[in-house]
Amino acid sequence: MGRVTVRRRVAHIDERGTRTRPDTLAVEEPLEIRLSGTSLSVTMRTPGDDFDLVTGFLHGEGVVRAADDIRAMRYCADTDTMNVIDVALAEGVAPPEVSPDRSFLMTSACGVCGKTSIDAIRQRTRYDVRADPARFDPALLARLPETLRAAQRVFDRTGGLHAAGLFDAEGTLLALREDVGRHNAVDKVVGWALKDKRVPLTGHVLLVSGRASFELTQKALLAGIPVLAAVSAPSSLAADLADEAGMTLVGFLRGPSMNIYSGAERLPGPA
Repeated sequence: MGRVTVRRRVAHIDERGTRTRPDTLAVEEPLEIRLSGTSLSVTMRTPGDDFDLVTGFLHGEGVVRAADDIRAMRYCADTDTMNVIDVALAEGVAPPEVSPDRSFLMTSACGVCGKTSIDAIRQRTRYDVRADPARFDPALLARLPETLRAAQRVFDRTGGLHAAGLFDAEGTLLALREDVGRHNAVDKVVGWALKDKRVPLTGHVLLVSGRASFELTQKALLAGIPVLAAVSAPSSLAADLADEAGMTLVGFLRGPSMNIYSGAERLPGPA
């Protein structure tokens, strides 16, 4: 695994004047994903949990449905860095068609780059999230951001990473992943859950440290997660998709205050 952080000297200005001091930065490096030697995608990410990231990415793209759809995964020995992973799909799992009008090249800020239309990314999930009977006390959700923040070890040192945390119905943090890309953090969590054979994630909550975008909502939906919560705002498409799918979408989750954009019936509070 590559470095997660690096040290760099910076000029710092405050009321005492200007001085140089060391600062810690989150690492951002490319990760190329290959299928049987053929390049599929390049994403900018923070090194760490790369196999989880690749598994979650392939699931979100509809290439695999379960961890067993992947026969093998390895870092490529023909490169000088650990920034290329080659995946061998299981027998009977068809590789995706990569056409010129559908690029898989992504940045750390984008989870749906290269798609030709919104319709192309409204993938149908195998799981009926609307039928998930889980109910959550709003007070339980109110405690989750503090739990997530306390577990963000690399953020403490850099202040520059997104986080995604998976919680069970009792509010227990099951998995946390940090990354410069919010969609990467979610892919790492979903990839972990796939490898641990926990999908569909019925009765779980996915909490993200930033905003709730369309692609994050879609990734949660494809993993069968009934509740997506964010400490910041959702996008309009995220709210539309959550409403269509019967998912509970919570934004501006900050202590006891929150906005419920879809699926309020899962959070029965005081009348």
